Amino acid sequence: MESTGAMSRPSSAAPLLVLTVAVLAVLVSTSVADPEPIQDFCVAVPHAGAEASPAYPGFPCKPASTVVSDDFFFAGLAGAGSTDNRFGFNVTAGNVEAFPGLPPASTVVSDDFFFAGLAGAGSTDNPFGSSVKPGNVEAFPGLNTLGVAINRVDLAPGGVNPLHSHPRAAELVHAITGQMLVGFVSTAGKYYSKVLGEGETFVIPRGLMHFQYNPGNVSARAMTVFNSQLPGVVVAAPALFGADPDIPDAVLAKSFQVDAEIIKLLKSKFKK
Repeated sequence: MESTGAMSRPSSAAPLLVLTVAVLAVLVSTSVADPEPIQDFCVAVPHAGAEASPAYPGFPCKPASTVVSDDFFFAGLAGAGSTDNRFGFNVTAGNVEAFPGLPPASTVVSDDFFFAGLAGAGSTDNPFGSSVKPGNVEAFPGLNTLGVAINRVDLAPGGVNPLHSHPRAAELVHAITGQMLVGFVSTAGKYYSKVLGEGETFVIPRGLMHFQYNPGNVSARAMTVFNSQLPGVVVAAPALFGADPDIPDAVLAKSFQVDAEIIKLLKSKFKK
């Protein structure tokens, strides 16, 4: 009678399984997904040309003002394709590659990767005593698809870059000259802040409300770096009190627990 307590021999499939899992792990860790969107939508624009081909991460966008409902509709898969071929099958594509792409990379020059827009200080002669000069993809096209942007922030003594958030990026604030109080509020309602001196850095997590303020007696300057080519910005006060069309007074008054007259006063300061 055979012993039932003997150890079974290792399966020859085990090493193959381990190798397969390892290869898949490497492929998943090194693959690059489509980038996160930097606008609400991007309807592709047909671009004819023999050399046209898609450029990562996609195609040029139609202006939002020309986008219509039919741009989000596709009937190309409603009917069956012909299977009258040697393989007896048909695949009807419903992807963006139905549209032509962009001009060839041969038109790119060195100046496309150069930007001097942050070399000089902006004017701080305004009610906030601040200037923010953007270095995002709209100002610096060479950043397209690279996932980075940089701004210059100049603050007069007592100046503030008012409460705002960046929905698509975290932010590094690096103080160059002067002092700068930098703070943000977490989703738990906790306030974090630090007064930065020259050469010091503070990080602001993505999407959180934050500000920069100059508590000193001399001008302050910082460079702010983002992990998005177009971080987006929502400035709190204008967004709430200068929205177009208006947010109803009753909603704001109830939200802030103040009289409607105060809301009207605040709106008068932020309407364009």
